[in-house]
Amino acid sequence: MAAAQPVSFDDVREAAARLDGIAHRTPVLTSRTLNALVGAEVFIKCENFQRIGAFKFRGAYNAAAQLPAEQLAKGITAYSSGNHAQATALAARELGTTAVILMPEDAPRNKMDATAGYGAEIVTYDRYTQDRTVLGEALAVERGLALIPPYDHPHVIAGQGTAALELFAETGELDALVVPVGGGGLIAGSAITATALHPGIKIIGVEPEAGDDTKRSLAGGERVTIPVPHTIADGQALPTPGEITFPINQRLVNAIALVSDDDIIDAMRFAFEHLKIVLEPSGATALAALMARRLEHLPRRIGIIASGGNISAQRFAELINRGEHDGAAATG
Repeated sequence: MAAAQPVSFDDVREAAARLDGIAHRTPVLTSRTLNALVGAEVFIKCENFQRIGAFKFRGAYNAAAQLPAEQLAKGITAYSSGNHAQATALAARELGTTAVILMPEDAPRNKMDATAGYGAEIVTYDRYTQDRTVLGEALAVERGLALIPPYDHPHVIAGQGTAALELFAETGELDALVVPVGGGGLIAGSAITATALHPGIKIIGVEPEAGDDTKRSLAGGERVTIPVPHTIADGQALPTPGEITFPINQRLVNAIALVSDDDIIDAMRFAFEHLKIVLEPSGATALAALMARRLEHLPRRIGIIASGGNISAQRFAELINRGEHDGAAATG
């Protein structure tokens, strides 16, 4: 007898009700220029306009809001390179509690500052020599805090699935849904939602080339661990898929596409110049996969999730300028 799935479509719908009036209902953009470029009708779910600037608020709030009052009084904790850190800090503030966040020493400064700005205490670690899961669990026990992981938790996964739920409410049936993949929470929640509503849809994940742990894991039939990736997509710089997310994605995800840092920069520039939106590198990978022709047998109607826009003006300019210089060198 098959084991029950840890997250159901009903869980996603309950999360949507819990988030109603708390999370933003983010816009869905279209672009004739993009459609002509890729040869398909594309619908972009702009989670860069979500509270804290990324989809992560959905899952963090959904998980924190279900904690008992006595635990909320003690506080919550999380480990994250940035967006889940901010999301958990804001969720704590919304629910009247406190947050202690474990962040890598090399996390983007703007994300650290924003996390502190929401009122959280920050504890740092070295992501290349220390295990954040072990550190986070020890911190939770030491201080009596509830640990809210960035992706490997049923309530977090259900919360992330609400972005796709909103997308389909606006677009109707789509042929494919393209989603960035880090630990796998967003694509797991999205896949549960998409396949429940439209069973024939194709679910395609996108990873940076340097961080292809999910692609390797799906190909091998089990979770694979790689060295911590070095990529501009810091939100996807993870060494292994989640323990809970991987079986869901193994069952529901059809393919994983890989994109280079240059592909990502090109997508960031296109989004800025043509869509008039700012995307951080991790938030631009789904768009990059379309633009760089990384998808086989491109369907007619495609939804993509632009997962976040948390990047400083200085870093954005550095990357865009780097891409321009690289392009000039390649063609000059």
